Amino acid sequence: MKSFYKHFYKCTAVFSCILLWCHSASAQMENDGIMIPKNYICAGVSYSTSNWTNYWEGTFKRDNGNIGTLNTQVIGIGATYGITNNVIATLSVPYITTHASAGTLHGEKGIQDLSLNVKWKAYQFKSGSNKLTFFASITGSIPVNNYQADFLPLALGSHSKNFTSRLVVDYIHGKAFFTGSGAYTTRSNTTIDRNSYYTTHLIYSDQVELPNMSDYNFRAGYRSKYFIAEAVGDISTSLGGFDIRKNDMPFPANRMNMTSVGVNFRFRLKSFYGLELTAGDQYVTNGRNVGQSNVIHSSLTYIFGLSKKQPQVNYNKN
Repeated sequence: MKSFYKHFYKCTAVFSCILLWCHSASAQMENDGIMIPKNYICAGVSYSTSNWTNYWEGTFKRDNGNIGTLNTQVIGIGATYGITNNVIATLSVPYITTHASAGTLHGEKGIQDLSLNVKWKAYQFKSGSNKLTFFASITGSIPVNNYQADFLPLALGSHSKNFTSRLVVDYIHGKAFFTGSGAYTTRSNTTIDRNSYYTTHLIYSDQVELPNMSDYNFRAGYRSKYFIAEAVGDISTSLGGFDIRKNDMPFPANRMNMTSVGVNFRFRLKSFYGLELTAGDQYVTNGRNVGQSNVIHSSLTYIFGLSKKQPQVNYNKN
């Protein structure tokens, strides 16, 4: 009877997490140095809220009384599976809500894009308390809802098919770590609900060519079996595009650059091993054609092995 209740509680927790998860809630992301072993599953719930009043119109920082404060909330579902000890796959889909505190524009809400990430631990070198690991990952995403891309800043996304390739290096000395990664994202054209538009010249088409993106992510801090604390920096750059025209709305093909810094904290509960709580904050310090947002996020995840004989996960020993 005791084993029955233990199994029941585990299944209940996992089912609840799967119902309420998004990609950023995973115990491992494409830009960190964390993996789960073969035949383990990680599922969970995450929630984030982002707010901004000021934004950059090109390089000019301003506000806009017709928007007021823009709020974006994200919640979603998904799961990560350890295919082998060196390969994991993550499937996720977020639900997004946008709202402007002023003006006449109504926000949008709905499911955004289905995303699949595969991360490979390519090489690892150990020497005493030092460990150096190299990863490679690929991510593909496709829209699963017919949302309107030409409605920035209230749009749910770009409504494009995206493909990202990323390289990651992770260094651990004892319980201190540093992780750096670089990525390149290609984006397909997006279709808008008009037959002409103006960029730097007039274009007679409903097809908009989106600029590709580069991203560099850095994180450093403390990582142990039960607790992770890290400082995070991210630099995202559009490889093309044009600036928002004076007093105009943003457009999907705008150049959108962003530098942000933040902190993350992750706790694993000793009384219910495998259940993790994560919380953090990310703030945009500089940008171009983007809002100066502050993002507060939290998540609940659960990691478990499909076999009873499998050991508990220790991130510093992966």
